[in-house]
Amino acid sequence: MTNTLRDFRYRQIHLDFHTSEAIAKVGDQFDPEQFAATLKDGCVDSVTLFARCHHGWCYYPTDVAESHPGLERPDLLGDMIKACHAEDIATPIYITVQWDELTARKHPEWRVMSAYNSTPHYPGQEPSTMSQLTATWHTLCLNNQGYVDYLTAMSREVVERYDPPGLFMDILGSHECVCPTCLASMTDKGFDPTVSKDRQAHDRVVLLRFFEEFSAAMHEVSPDLRVFYNSGHIFKGERDRYSAYGHLELESLPTGGWGYDHFPTSARYADTLGYDFLGMTGKFHTHWGEFGGFKRPEALIYECCHMVALGARCSIGDQLHPNGIMSPATYDTIRPAYARVKSLEPYLKGAVYQREIAILSVESTGLAGDWDAGRNHECDDAAARMLLELQMPFDVIDSEADFGEYRLLVLPDELRVDEVLAKKLRSYQAAGGAVIASGESGLLVGEERFALDLGVTHQGGLVGRDPSYIRVQPGLHDAVHGEPIVVYDRAQSVAVSEGAEVLAECQPSYFDRRWDHFCSHLHAPHNPEAEALGAAIVQKDRAIYVSYKLFNAYSRLGQPIYKYIFAGLIKRLIGEGLVTTSLPSAGRLSLTRLDEEGRDILHLLYAPTQVRGKGISDPDGVMRPIEIIEDVPELRDVEVSVKLDSAPTAVRGFEGQDVSWSYGNGRLSLTLPRLYIHEAVVIERG
Repeated sequence: MTNTLRDFRYRQIHLDFHTSEAIAKVGDQFDPEQFAATLKDGCVDSVTLFARCHHGWCYYPTDVAESHPGLERPDLLGDMIKACHAEDIATPIYITVQWDELTARKHPEWRVMSAYNSTPHYPGQEPSTMSQLTATWHTLCLNNQGYVDYLTAMSREVVERYDPPGLFMDILGSHECVCPTCLASMTDKGFDPTVSKDRQAHDRVVLLRFFEEFSAAMHEVSPDLRVFYNSGHIFKGERDRYSAYGHLELESLPTGGWGYDHFPTSARYADTLGYDFLGMTGKFHTHWGEFGGFKRPEALIYECCHMVALGARCSIGDQLHPNGIMSPATYDTIRPAYARVKSLEPYLKGAVYQREIAILSVESTGLAGDWDAGRNHECDDAAARMLLELQMPFDVIDSEADFGEYRLLVLPDELRVDEVLAKKLRSYQAAGGAVIASGESGLLVGEERFALDLGVTHQGGLVGRDPSYIRVQPGLHDAVHGEPIVVYDRAQSVAVSEGAEVLAECQPSYFDRRWDHFCSHLHAPHNPEAEALGAAIVQKDRAIYVSYKLFNAYSRLGQPIYKYIFAGLIKRLIGEGLVTTSLPSAGRLSLTRLDEEGRDILHLLYAPTQVRGKGISDPDGVMRPIEIIEDVPELRDVEVSVKLDSAPTAVRGFEGQDVSWSYGNGRLSLTLPRLYIHEAVVIERG
């Protein structure tokens, strides 16, 4: 894809308007001038407006569906569009798909029937025809042609009447439906309805058929219409899923259950697919649908600048009050972030993210045992978090990517391989590519045999002792000492191949903790007189194997030494990184290139998160903490080194800030005198 999509802009609002029929006088205080002026004052240049909400009501005079019974302005949607267009604000349109309470009540035969008769999916919806008294959304099945025809006709009406640049089709997921229609089609297609994986596979067939047919129907009306189908996550390794998409939107509210790790991992995968994409956060303190909740402006500055630094455009979620009055306080909160993005735009369009490292995603392979697909695999997230904290630019890739674009591939913890993937990885190694694999990664599916030459052979099973200790040889990293470091996991039992070098060993404790012998509060210390349990880290040529699930351990424990071990292994394989910096571990960094302009853009960010709330209950009943950004210290004299083929002609802050710099030995060294949340340094290459 190229950056030529119709009205696909950088500063978007996703304006929720899920309004119950129990509320009257909907839109009675809507003022077109106040509406557009508030958006304009917030530096907004695009807003997603609602044609139909989860309650099932439309906000325009429809001949196909039903307008909200309390709607005071017959064409509220049209009035919003006119007001926005007068201020050159683009207006993609929102249409709900599988959550539509009105239709679910009128056509219970179109509803999903769950195999579990429980509430396994967010946000606490009951997908089956049970639990009618649950105050939540009831899901519709896209295998019922009557509903698909109704939805398509309503959407066609919207496109014909309002000619939007794009449609945001919301709530398209897998609910393992076992309604009569799905049971019949599963039987016809050879799926076993009693098996969860078969139900998921059938759901996927239904979804992909809907995507293809719906996009084709909309393009008959508007050939350049871009359509996006939202599932709350961009699933890795499902490239055929996106063939009917016009662009990607990465729903990722950090305080809404996604966390601050979800977006960067997803963004660095989405960018490899070749689609234009935007990041989607919210102005809410907690989740979608929160009235009266406000995020700090500092948080939105950080989140939006992180989006553009990783190659995305921006979308911030808001929710319009039923009376139609826009919240000035909300757009006072949004303005600082979008004003900054606006000033950055000349340095964003066409910029290509620079990286040397790729994480081969466990999620993308579909080979990770019994893991059920959700929002990123834990191993992917942990590897990405380490690289983010080490300020090492990276991509997240699937097995269809061109491995040759990267100097180093990371295979985290649970990336078992089949023969097809193994052959591609062996070719990458033969061409000089470097590999770091850990835990089960590199083992063939269903076997205890490595498919790659990692300098080890598997002995079957795991080493004794849980926990055990890793003792690293001197010199790997300045922050890694020679003392044994506890790892709360059992390592794979491996034998070292000829020609391989042992960089670390697994050291046993005196004994495992049991009722009849235990030591101290947690576990026994390492036994300095005992033989090693086996190799913990082995290097052979340009491959390094770690017998522990190092990334999983970091995800669970957050032990910084594990990260420093990883950093030391990377340096052994590819030397000094593309970029190095004195930023703290909470700092983030990216480097992009504008070839036609002959310049690189270095983005630096720093806004440490804090856990504040501990008792927030999601609608599905799960209690979770709230991670926020509030107090952001200013950093001084941040040092950065960038690998460059030749000396730049100029180095400056994008707003003219002075930057001291020098060039030598193929690297640009610079010092940024001040960093508050975000800075972009322009490197003119001549």
